[in-house]
Amino acid sequence: MSDDEFRTERDSLGEVEVPSDAYWGAQTQRAVENFHISGIAFGRRFVRALGVVKKAAAAANRDLGLLGDETAAAIIDAADEVIAGDHNDQFPVDVFQTGSGTSSNMNANEVIANRAAELLGESVGDRAVHPNDHVNYGQSSNDVIPTAMHVSALEALRKDLVPALETLGEELAAKEAEFDGVVKTGRTHLQDATPVRLGQEFAGYRTQVEKGITRADTAGEHLSELALGGTAVGTGLNTHPEFPERAAAYISDETGIEFRPADSHFEAQAAHDAMSEAHGALRTVAGSLNKVANDLRLLASGPRNGLGEVEQPENQPGSSIMPGKINPVVAEAVNQVHKQVVGNDAAVAAGAAEGQIDLNLYKPVIAHNVLQSTTLLSNAAETFGERFVAKLEANEDVCETQVERSMALATALNPTIGYDKASKVAKTALKEGRTVRDVVVETGYLSPDEADEVLDPESMTHRGILGEE
Repeated sequence: MSDDEFRTERDSLGEVEVPSDAYWGAQTQRAVENFHISGIAFGRRFVRALGVVKKAAAAANRDLGLLGDETAAAIIDAADEVIAGDHNDQFPVDVFQTGSGTSSNMNANEVIANRAAELLGESVGDRAVHPNDHVNYGQSSNDVIPTAMHVSALEALRKDLVPALETLGEELAAKEAEFDGVVKTGRTHLQDATPVRLGQEFAGYRTQVEKGITRADTAGEHLSELALGGTAVGTGLNTHPEFPERAAAYISDETGIEFRPADSHFEAQAAHDAMSEAHGALRTVAGSLNKVANDLRLLASGPRNGLGEVEQPENQPGSSIMPGKINPVVAEAVNQVHKQVVGNDAAVAAGAAEGQIDLNLYKPVIAHNVLQSTTLLSNAAETFGERFVAKLEANEDVCETQVERSMALATALNPTIGYDKASKVAKTALKEGRTVRDVVVETGYLSPDEADEVLDPESMTHRGILGEE
């Protein structure tokens, strides 16, 4: 690059050459040069949250007479641009950085300060708006970053994951109703079990997803506590006593989610149990989706030499060598998301359990993994619902044939002829390749009419004792 492609900025360590078209400053540039680790920068949710925090802080400090109206207005306008996503490319710092997230906090301070100066008609880099004295007034990386962690995580849960799970739940509910009259063989231990309606199995899947929504909401309870106002170690040094409450109110207004100051600023900065708890809910939701995806893959296996009780959508060709093969590709993607979330959960749990004395030093990696898991699950749930579940069809002929052949029908004989005789009937039917109905009538244990009543598969899908008045 030529000299005119750079400008000189300064920090406490001296001068740094910064790209002339960058809004970031010296400390961000040092971080860019120091952390060639993953090539992964924070995504949209976290950058937005940084903008929300800086906007709220400027408004609160303005109200308290600690920041001039003109400077505060410029900071708020610049923060609004960050919130809107106008400057996503100005946040290049690697996720794997200083454990407090200081580099990302200063990235936000510098971008907003330089853009605010520009809005005031000043030059980028001249510090007409100061990144520390103005944008970061009354704050520390140690309370800003955990605040941004909670804001971004709770927004992601409420605005991304919950709606996506609702979409999946609606598709499952539609199939539950559509398949309610389809009687099929139940399976436990992957062996034939008593009959069940296909709609009942889908009711189980729907309920798993609905409970996942509740888990996501419940996990958000502790994320609503904000560390902002604790500054370096939780004492609130250099911060107005009213700042935490005022800033939290502005954050609530901006996000539409109710936030409040932390019960203990010391806990909020030294530990990240709320993030670990939230990711535990994400891991559980991922497990639920994995279970549903696995079941549907099994039910759709075949199409001729598997269970074949459900016909899967033809989303794309399944093989580069076997013509006509169709695979459950969307369900498989859901399975893979589950594995990634489980790995992320290990990283979050390990990070949340660490940190020394007054600061947890795993903030960036915890934030990244929680947000990545939420994004993956949100996208997977919506795609799974719309591209797979909604397109499923029941193979009623296969279901009927298989249920009539099931040895587990003999279970309904227990109250009428007893377990021992019913077991003998089932074993004979299996050995001779016959139906339970044929054998129980031939032995004389039941008449044909009695057998029809007791061995009605649809009746077996309801609570009660068959054959009793």
